[in-house]
Formats: sequence, C-alpha cells, structure tokens
Amino acid sequence: MMGSFVSKTLLLTFGYALPAYECFKTVNKSKPEETKQLIFWCQYWIVVAFLTVVEGFGDTCISWLPLYSEAKLAFFVFLWYTKTEDSVHLYNSFLQPYIVKHEKEIDHSLSMLKFKAMEFVGFAWNKAVIYGQKGFTGVLNNVTSQVHLDKQGSTSP
Repeated sequence: MMGSFVSKTLLLTFGYALPAYECFKTVNKSKPEETKQLIFWCQYWIVVAFLTVVEGFGDTCISWLPLYSEAKLAFFVFLWYTKTEDSVHLYNSFLQPYIVKHEKEIDHSLSMLKFKAMEFVGFAWNKAVIYGQKGFTGVLNNVTSQVHLDKQGSTSP
C-alpha cells in the first residue's frame, strides 16, 4: 500500500489534473482536426463526474478495502489511456444510453433542485437579515444604554 497521502496525491494528479490539462489543451487549440480528441476528453469527464458522484455515496462502504486508493488510481489512468479509450466505451455503452433514456426526468429533477435551492437561499438570506437586524439593534441598544448611564454618572455629585 502506498499510503493515503501518496495515493490521493497521485489520484489528484493523474485522475484529475493531467486529464483536465489535456482537455484544456484540446479545447484551447479549437481546430477542427482535434474534434475527436475533444470528444474523447469530454466523454472522459462525463464518466469521471458520474463515478465521483456514485463514489460519494458508496465510498464509505468500500474505501476501507486494502489498496482501494491504488485501484482507483489505476482505474482513472485506465480510463484516459488513449490506446484503450475505455472511457469512450463506458460512455457509449452505459452512460449515454442511460442518460438519454432518463434525460427528461433528470432535467426535471435538476430544475426542481435549482428551484428548491433558490427557495432555501432566499429563506436563509431572510433569516440572516432578521438575525443581523436583531443583533445590530441589540448592540445599538447596549451602546446607547451605556452612554445614558455614563451621562447619568457624570452629572451626579
């Protein structure tokens, strides 16, 4: 086992940073002949995003397994290794058909989630303003009562 720090560093480097940089270079060139490469990196990121979300729910169940981080690192390298193009295979065989089949439900769920998030932000903002006003009013009352007491204390013999 490499250890958690080393394997996480390698995973961040080879699972995220290197592919992100390759994607950046491909997008930044923006020449028609790089379209295949651009599609490859976009499909890679779609697969990685999906796996990261799934892992967020299942990580606590399997992260205790020996060599988990190392296996994860190997899997990410396996996905972007361009000779095998396994991210393309995963995308075309599993993710794309699933997402296309459920696209309307996903869009609806995401719009509802955005709506509820905006409602929550509005609610939280209103509560923060109310608490801020109460706190500010309390501080002002405290300061004015101190000033009033100081004036009374200075006028008495």
